Amino acid sequence: MSHADDTARPPLRIAYSPCPNDTFVFDAWAHGRVPGAPGLDVTFADIDLTNGMAQRGELDVLKVSYAVLPWVLDRYTLLPCGGALGRGNGPLVLTRGPGADLTGATVAVPSERSTAYLLFRLWAAAVLPGGVGRIVVLPFHEIMPAVRDGKVDAGLVIHEARFTYQNYGLHRLADMGEHWESTTGLPIPLGAIIAKRELGAETLRTLAESARTSLRMAWADPAASRPYVRAHAQEMDPSVADQHIALYVNEFTADLGRDGYGAVHALLTRAAAEGLVPPLEPEALEFV
Repeated sequence: MSHADDTARPPLRIAYSPCPNDTFVFDAWAHGRVPGAPGLDVTFADIDLTNGMAQRGELDVLKVSYAVLPWVLDRYTLLPCGGALGRGNGPLVLTRGPGADLTGATVAVPSERSTAYLLFRLWAAAVLPGGVGRIVVLPFHEIMPAVRDGKVDAGLVIHEARFTYQNYGLHRLADMGEHWESTTGLPIPLGAIIAKRELGAETLRTLAESARTSLRMAWADPAASRPYVRAHAQEMDPSVADQHIALYVNEFTADLGRDGYGAVHALLTRAAAEGLVPPLEPEALEFV
């Protein structure tokens, strides 16, 4: 990318998913409509890939799973906005038939470093004294067909699968979000926006404000983001995309707030107690 002014700052390298919630939030910023915001060089990647990018220290800004924070917060800081938390939007465990017993079962999951996986393991620790059997990592889009075809006993699914699993003839065995909310009273921490600490405090604050402004612009004029959303969710019915946005873009996207930070701390503390993630110092979550 060339610049007429040699002192112009190069665009920040950012990666987020092609899912409707991310394209909705970042549309205005990615298209240069946020006044004073740094330019963005966008890479689209599913969250299992961005988690790996973060662990390798690639790119300046990333949308990652909250579950990966204990491995990356030495290099990145958690932005207080732009991510996905909420209520009533947790991962689901799906089976071919109702009321299945997962003790010793083979369960397909999209990643072992995801909030979904941590919530699943915390749920299993509470309700399956015998524990699950084998965990198989599959690409997200392969999980429901694998359950339907009997290749695995159950599948852990996220995102729009909440609205489409019945198309595969599957049954919802449990809602990880319901379990989390009933035991903690807190929202579910799903996806986080992180940025490299080396960018400096001033730039990091600018990034946070740019994300907030981009979100507010999308809320003020939802139609403006629709072409970007639909261009990257071509396999998704437009009504499902709208449901997806309504579910995952909310007040916590604008500001984590006390409940948001409390939810992240609770998730990582409980997961560390189960040996699922390294322990995290509380101050590691603090923004600049």
